[in-house]
Amino acid sequence: MKNSLCMLIQSIDTLSTQSAEQDKEQSEELARLHYEASRLNTNLLQLLSLYRAEKNQLPLNVEEHYIEDLIDEVLAKNELYIENHQLSVEADFDSELVWYFDMDMISNLLNDIFINALRYSKGKIHVKAELEAEQLKISIADNGEGYPESMLAISEVEMHDLDLNAGRTGLGLFFARLIAQAHQNKNKQGKILLQNGGSLGGSVFTLYLP
Repeated sequence: MKNSLCMLIQSIDTLSTQSAEQDKEQSEELARLHYEASRLNTNLLQLLSLYRAEKNQLPLNVEEHYIEDLIDEVLAKNELYIENHQLSVEADFDSELVWYFDMDMISNLLNDIFINALRYSKGKIHVKAELEAEQLKISIADNGEGYPESMLAISEVEMHDLDLNAGRTGLGLFFARLIAQAHQNKNKQGKILLQNGGSLGGSVFTLYLP
């Protein structure tokens, strides 16, 4: 399913490039289709990781990576939607900044958060990466309405306590916390933080990696 979805997303990219200057309405529809296919692909990756975690088989391939490559990958995956909706995305980081983490898992984690920012923002998103207290800190902020109180409340809820019948279940946040905590170094483990406010006044998701 994952491979088929990747092929579908690539086909949408090709079609969008071909129709961008010919049919604006079709281009907008393809952008929406690309967005939904990307969300579905992210959800599949989350389910796979949750299954592996349940079986205690969540593999981590921790290597040194440039933060620029990580952020560029997330932006590239969503370039079609960003351009079609004329969103303003600012990325703030040191091009020489490197850190140790699992590229695939952290990329999927941040992509899921970024997709939500695309959906709920009012046109502006700010991605920032920096070192803080000997940890890598990556934040994604938007100028939307912010996280509802229900989301802030469930950000620390355990998997077995999630209400899977609710509209926004918190499953994505549980996945993010799972991946963050799997990254450990010198008796410290990664974590996530949800807040409202920030530089754009909306929701702020922050990832810390030791």
